[in-house]
Amino acid sequence: MIVKGLELGMFMSNCYIVGSDKTHEGMVIDPGAESGRILKTAEELGLSIKLIVATHLHADHIGAVAKVKEATGAEFAVHESGGGKKGAQTVKMMSSMLGGSFRSPPDPERLLREGDVVEVGELRFKVIHTPGHSPEGMCLYGHGVLFCGDTLFNLSIGRTDFPGGDYEQLMRNIHTKLMTLPDDTRVLCGHMSETTIGFERKHNPFVLGLY
Repeated sequence: MIVKGLELGMFMSNCYIVGSDKTHEGMVIDPGAESGRILKTAEELGLSIKLIVATHLHADHIGAVAKVKEATGAEFAVHESGGGKKGAQTVKMMSSMLGGSFRSPPDPERLLREGDVVEVGELRFKVIHTPGHSPEGMCLYGHGVLFCGDTLFNLSIGRTDFPGGDYEQLMRNIHTKLMTLPDDTRVLCGHMSETTIGFERKHNPFVLGLY
């Protein structure tokens, strides 16, 4: 499995390019900015991007979706809670917070649900719905790796003061869905550095309060 992380844009959000070293098919998770850099990296990795996944619809995670999609023809996928009018309202809200300074993504072609499986070549990642930071927030889990967007961070959690945020809901999802994963699970966050489930279970001050 190929995994390449890029820290992008003014909000320093993490974008991940994931691909099969057998079929050379790939996906981009959370292309928040700098589409040219994303596309160049995918080319350098020898990957043909077939899928774009947004863990949630905040602007710093979807700002480059439109350009990456135009360049690759990849399918765009979000959790079903981010589809239709609700998703459009979220995008509009985030755009207004940035003064309308980013290009809205196209409507998603694929709406994901809890338990769905996203496939890239022979790679398979399970969808875990983790609302709390945002209603459509989700993670992808497979091959010992958790792509968690802004649900969980290294020694922190996603903020819950945006419209649609819910602290109790976020903590419940972290406790019941993420902290049940193996200790050695790599956690690739939407911001900041990589961590593991075991480390967060032992050291994250928010998680420690659950036990």
